Amino acid sequence: MARNMSTSFVPITSSLSQLQSLNGLFAIYKKQGPTSADLLNTFKDALLKAGVQNPNSRKRKKQSLKMGHGGTLDSAASGVLVVGVGYGTKKLSTMLAGSKKYVAVGELGKATDTLDATGKVILEKDFEHITRQDFEEKLKSFTGDIMQVPPLYSALKKDGQRLSVLLKKGQKVEAKPARPVTVYNLTLQEFKPPLFTLDVECGGGFYVRSLVDDLGKALSSCAHVKNLVRTKQGQFTLEEHALHEEQWTLEHVLHSLQPCTQLEQGTKPSEEHNVNRT
Repeated sequence: MARNMSTSFVPITSSLSQLQSLNGLFAIYKKQGPTSADLLNTFKDALLKAGVQNPNSRKRKKQSLKMGHGGTLDSAASGVLVVGVGYGTKKLSTMLAGSKKYVAVGELGKATDTLDATGKVILEKDFEHITRQDFEEKLKSFTGDIMQVPPLYSALKKDGQRLSVLLKKGQKVEAKPARPVTVYNLTLQEFKPPLFTLDVECGGGFYVRSLVDDLGKALSSCAHVKNLVRTKQGQFTLEEHALHEEQWTLEHVLHSLQPCTQLEQGTKPSEEHNVNRT
């Protein structure tokens, strides 16, 4: 995989047939704001613009190129988003097996209904009693194999609909039961109350928002995520592999693509595939 995205590339004709022949995995940069699905559609639009006669036909685009992402990032989060194209969509689920790394900025003293800064403040508590030593001591109980309750506002589903969508419709949603997750490494990088910065390395199914919420409670206060960046997913890192918007071209994808080398005979690429975890 290319390490230096500033390298000059030999011009390659961007055609639909070339795009359809791609099979593999690569990573793009997700900025704050759009959903992961919306960002993927924008990315596809950029690639297909030169290869489709009618660039305004979303339906045709979806039929023309099989592409999906593995591991949803919240709208308010940014960072690495792994993309599968062609047969690569079959391998997106493996992105959950490898470790992920995040840098999270949390704020003590305020809890929100979404567990991040996009939500409504539902609780405020004192935090002046918390020292850096207290904080680092509590981190130990959140490292290793632990049990975690996923956030209510999440991409997890009930009866085929996302919990976050049901809540926004005003429907009552019960919390999912606690489940086992793994935290490989958890360190406090900065502590300037009410703000703090965590480096998190975790396995699949882990929610940083739940971690920060639980930490606030464990410290006899409350907390929410103010900013979240995914810096690594599987073998893809933000610094080395994630294609930024100005690099959303067929040339850059070709230089970044990790090809699928072992394909089952007779299999077909899956449809739009999203594996939802953040």
